[in-house]
Amino acid sequence: MHSLSLRGNGALRRPFLLPLLAFVLLLIGMPEALAHGVPEGDKGFIQESTGVLLVPFVYMGAKHMITGYDHLLFLFGVIFFLYRLKDVGLYVTLFALGHSITLLFGVLSNISISPYVIDAIIGFSVVYKALDNLGAFQRWFGYQPDTRAATLIFGLLHGFGLATKIQEFEISPDGLIANLIAFNVGVEIGQLLALGTILILMGYWRRTASFWRHAYTANVAMMSAGFLLMGYQLTGLIVSQ
Repeated sequence: MHSLSLRGNGALRRPFLLPLLAFVLLLIGMPEALAHGVPEGDKGFIQESTGVLLVPFVYMGAKHMITGYDHLLFLFGVIFFLYRLKDVGLYVTLFALGHSITLLFGVLSNISISPYVIDAIIGFSVVYKALDNLGAFQRWFGYQPDTRAATLIFGLLHGFGLATKIQEFEISPDGLIANLIAFNVGVEIGQLLALGTILILMGYWRRTASFWRHAYTANVAMMSAGFLLMGYQLTGLIVSQ
């Protein structure tokens, strides 16, 4: 997997800072989305529904992933230097496998972890992947962590985030397993839709001369967003005590 020098080869150029600033402002203005927030309408539906409701839960799962900026940031970092579809498929499958296991296991086993802690870890996963893309671990420690194992592990942690949120809604045990599976299928559908869009945009960007000029800046921006996510969640954890 490719990585960039931490020096960035002069990639911090002013035109790229405008979309970066807009993105950071977007993150600040949408705290609920960053904390696995569920819209009030969906929350009420989950609490009041009974029986097997496959289509609504698939829809809610897809919507969660498409609006889950923390998940998408991590996936953006994962595929940043992946050019072959089989490599993209491998890493996305590892992430989806981890996400699916802990989503189902967490809800069915009633394992609850503070959403602030989980979401702070998700923010850390974004920072980790950005540093990995920048070649930081090889430069600092002379060692390259296994990116496949890291993707699976962070997938497991990402899944716990939503599992914890779903438990707060006391979803009905009637049709629970079928609805959870439907929700998870929706999450994976949303992930594929989001990734398809990202890959199309990345494909166009990679064919331009600006890609290598701005690749360093893009990963620094991603790392900054990850720190922002971590700070927001850790602040929430402190305030909630």
